[in-house]
Amino acid sequence: MLGLRGARAAQLPYASAAVAPTPTPSFSGFARRLPLLASAALSPLPPSFSFSSASAVRRDRDPLMRPVSGALSRSRPTTRVFCSAAATAPREGKELLVQHLLVGEQDVRLLVDLEKNIITGGADLSDLAVEYSLCPSKENGGMLGWVRRGQMVPEFEEAAFGAPLNKVVRCKTKFGWHLLQVLAERDQRVVEDIPPEELHAKMQDPNFLEEAQLIDVREPDEVDKASLEGFKVLPLRQFGTWGPVMTDEFDPQKDTYVLCHHGMRSMQVAKWLQSQGFRKVYNVAGGIHAYAVKADSSIPTY
Repeated sequence: MLGLRGARAAQLPYASAAVAPTPTPSFSGFARRLPLLASAALSPLPPSFSFSSASAVRRDRDPLMRPVSGALSRSRPTTRVFCSAAATAPREGKELLVQHLLVGEQDVRLLVDLEKNIITGGADLSDLAVEYSLCPSKENGGMLGWVRRGQMVPEFEEAAFGAPLNKVVRCKTKFGWHLLQVLAERDQRVVEDIPPEELHAKMQDPNFLEEAQLIDVREPDEVDKASLEGFKVLPLRQFGTWGPVMTDEFDPQKDTYVLCHHGMRSMQVAKWLQSQGFRKVYNVAGGIHAYAVKADSSIPTY
């Protein structure tokens, strides 16, 4: 089992989105901080698995957020502008690195002043988010992490995917007014399934066992019934122990294969690994059960 390196809190995504700190901007609170997410971006975890409430998507405003006060917050100029993003390519198949701040629907004048402060005054959106934003993402400088289509409410998604890189734009959603900035874009990453027969063929090569990272997320009692050579056992129920040190113990640049009983838990962990910056992640299709049935009958089924 991996050793802990400090008592860092762990969060696995999967009520609906991706998470987590990496050497690039820290996204550990993506799933719990983003009130913009649609409700079904990823499949739910199995009923037998539970996390702390930190892993659930928070759709309400954090009660600890300091309300904006002062003359600006009481002003309410009339406006019909819903999005100031310029029309650009639709960015199909792309993921965007987005940060934002949120103010109340009545605080349009404050929003305009903050936007002016960024554009002409050289202020940083992330600093203003910490001070003024009503979204829980303020704790992370307004960083939402890498997002893709289908994860956000339509108005925010339209603004983000239409915004030029690094330009601060505004939009309005049911949560209030937003200033958002797209910091980077990349090709959308998709977790690949690997058929058990293909994995079996690869495992006959000693070099594969030395170079690949093999992870089994089943529980110890399951592993006692059936196991595959070379797989590191990281039980999903113990995610709080190994999750925080994953990028310390494994190389995100190497091919990583994830295994469970039938391929469902491993798919969720594979998606989480991908959100951590692991570049090539494979889910063993059908899990060890399919591997035993289709590739190696010497492996017991249970």
